[in-house]
Amino acid sequence: MTSLKPLPWSPAPEPSPWTTPARHAAATTLTAASAVLAGLARRLSVSTVAKPGPLPSTLEFYASAGAPEGALYLDGELVGWLPGVTRL
Repeated sequence: MTSLKPLPWSPAPEPSPWTTPARHAAATTLTAASAVLAGLARRLSVSTVAKPGPLPSTLEFYASAGAPEGALYLDGELVGWLPGVTRL
């Protein structure tokens, strides 16, 4: 034998009339505050970083056994020779 219990039923309660305008006002206030804070965050996040200047020139001198004697390089390019010079 099965027994079924009757379930009580009632219509859903209607929201109070004062909650709808309050919710709209709260949503409008929060949306406006969000827009203001987003604009402030954009202004604060932009940082002006100075670009680094050009690197100083590098002067190199090679007088090793396997390399040409007295070779003078500026920024990796051969500039000239210093004949007879084996070290600086």
